[in-house]
Amino acid sequence: MAKVSPMIVLPPVIFAAIAGLLLGGMYFGHSDTLPSNLIGKDAPAVPQEGLPDRTQLTDADLRDGKVTIVNYWASWCPPCRAEHGVLKDLATQGYRVAGINFRDTAANADGYLTDQGDPFFALGFDPRGRTSVDWGVTAPPETFIVDGTGKVLFRVAGPLIGANYDQLFLPALKAATGQ
Repeated sequence: MAKVSPMIVLPPVIFAAIAGLLLGGMYFGHSDTLPSNLIGKDAPAVPQEGLPDRTQLTDADLRDGKVTIVNYWASWCPPCRAEHGVLKDLATQGYRVAGINFRDTAANADGYLTDQGDPFFALGFDPRGRTSVDWGVTAPPETFIVDGTGKVLFRVAGPLIGANYDQLFLPALKAATGQ
């Protein structure tokens, strides 16, 4: 029987081990949600700009003892339009929903809220996306739950519809509000 050199066997074995680790990393050991470095930390500053004739969101609004839902949205964003009815329902149920309009124009944002209804108790306007960087927002919609002391409790990327709403957001909101 001929001897096989370790230099012939070793490369395929190493390749198989690395491929197995990469494959395992793709399917195991993480959730379907994007992590946020803000969880458990103070909420970043909100935009200093607001929309004309609408209540301006302030940093104090996030630290007044009440749980607040902070939603980054834009009038040009189809998923934002898909979740808009859910935000209106949450506001109707008595939840505090704050909006931060993201990379939009004031005229388009105001027109959208006038036509579709305004679920927000207060609004920030981030036309250049500067505060979104501090919040870790990659694309709208993204929604945060902030406790009454200004700590970020939860973040969900994507629209508040379907499983995102039922299985991720609602349980976190109920936990934050003690329901």
